Amino acid sequence: MAVKIRLTRTGAKGKPSYRVVVANSESPRDGKFLEIVGTYNPGKDPAETTLKEDRVREWLTRGAKPTVTVSQLLEKKGIRG
Repeated sequence: MAVKIRLTRTGAKGKPSYRVVVANSESPRDGKFLEIVGTYNPGKDPAETTLKEDRVREWLTRGAKPTVTVSQLLEKKGIRG
């Protein structure tokens, strides 16, 4: 089972916000996940990102692979993926 750290969409039509989740790579985008490790709100100026850094680091050491967008968010927060 390959595990990814990725975004799931929440929020109303035209006003997206996202959860940063750890999920099986075979699960659908907004489907089943293992753990919520943060949020991302691009609607604010500047975009707001909150992460549970200790949990993200633990999943990365277990072998979870972040998606391209999530890896960019992690780098802005100073976490190497």
